[in-house]
Amino acid sequence: MIFSETTLKGAFVIDLELRSDDRGFFARTFCAREFAAHGLNPSIAQANTSLNRKKGTLRGLHFQYPPVAETKVVRCTSGAMIDVIVDLRPESPTYLRHIAVELTGENRRMLYVPKRFAHGYQVLDDNTETTYLMGEFYTPSAAGGLRYSDPRLAIAWPLPPLDLTQRDQAWPLLVEGGEAEAGLRQRMVVAPVG
Repeated sequence: MIFSETTLKGAFVIDLELRSDDRGFFARTFCAREFAAHGLNPSIAQANTSLNRKKGTLRGLHFQYPPVAETKVVRCTSGAMIDVIVDLRPESPTYLRHIAVELTGENRRMLYVPKRFAHGYQVLDDNTETTYLMGEFYTPSAAGGLRYSDPRLAIAWPLPPLDLTQRDQAWPLLVEGGEAEAGLRQRMVVAPVG
């Protein structure tokens, strides 16, 4: 695997190293040792998959609060999507900044999402399937989200968003100095170890 750190510290794009022959190819999609060697959390608590039938479907932006903040390794297995992550670490110089990465069944690229990041995506093709390796168990009481259209985030989704859940449409906006952002900052602070 080829690990390339993004402009958001700790977030990596991971490309596969294909070993090709007449039969096709073989590639490693996960190795705990390689993840650990790059300072990434190699633990997997659960694996998920989603199928999105319609081009334009948008899911997110989702996260879990500490102490059950989760890492994710996201891969598009068929179709295409724009995957967006937002840095929610209050101490980070890139707090509330985001990146967008195109993941497709063809490019086989993966995105490593660190703890305390929001994650969402929009599918670019009908019948797009996505897999996630999750570093923490889903904990409904710790689930949070950001509104996909929050002007503070200024995410330029490539298509008009479709099929949003009511929950994803109702996340509060992050008005600078407002209650929603103050609560987010407070809950995302991690106490120093030791």
